[in-house]
Amino acid sequence: MARKGKNPSFDQLIDSLRAQSFEVVPYSGAGHSGKAGAMQVTKSGVSAVLAPSGAGKGEGSAASLVVTPGVLVKGEIARLLDRGYQKFLKTSQYELPATAPQLQAIHTFTEELNLVTGTMGLYNESLGTTSDLYQYDRLRGREISTPAGRRPWELTAGH
Repeated sequence: MARKGKNPSFDQLIDSLRAQSFEVVPYSGAGHSGKAGAMQVTKSGVSAVLAPSGAGKGEGSAASLVVTPGVLVKGEIARLLDRGYQKFLKTSQYELPATAPQLQAIHTFTEELNLVTGTMGLYNESLGTTSDLYQYDRLRGREISTPAGRRPWELTAGH
């Protein structure tokens, strides 16, 4: 018979993170979608924001990821931007090229966070660091500027 997994509460999860050398502080940053009780989790210069999930007992994890893991730049969590040829760290004020040690730190932090929180790791994440934004230089400026023509399945005024 399969054993039932233990679903810790959000407070127990935060205590487990502290026991694994994560620094946990209340998150007061803007843009956390109104989640009350959000906590910023930091280790080795990388940070993420967790909030209590709305799931009831026995339904999934006790925490949801509000801000994806990123390197701390001047106290702000940087988003990882992929431009096809290079990854960048983007904050509200800065855009810096990401270095290999920074990408490795994000990858290691994400794996440790998933392990402690019990979140399932995905295959593409196990291969390397995944980005938050993708902006390829060869596609910039190719946005459709003219409206699409008449489509055969759309009715016209004449029918």
